[in-house]
Amino acid sequence: MTAADVIDDIEQLTPEEQVKVIHYAFELARRRQLSAEELGELAQRLVGSDDPAEIIRLKSAMTRGFYGE
Repeated sequence: MTAADVIDDIEQLTPEEQVKVIHYAFELARRRQLSAEELGELAQRLVGSDDPAEIIRLKSAMTRGFYGE
């Protein structure tokens, strides 16, 4: 099963069931540690950003991605 297949299946769910999937995805993302490559990509985006809100978001994502929570 590919990501596209999963997305197609999610689109067929009721709105209530989609909310459950969204909550699950957010929880999974919150707990998941990022790989060194993923952290490096975030760091590169951080260096290239001029937007203060984006900088805050990227720093937060890097911290969560490093520690996994």
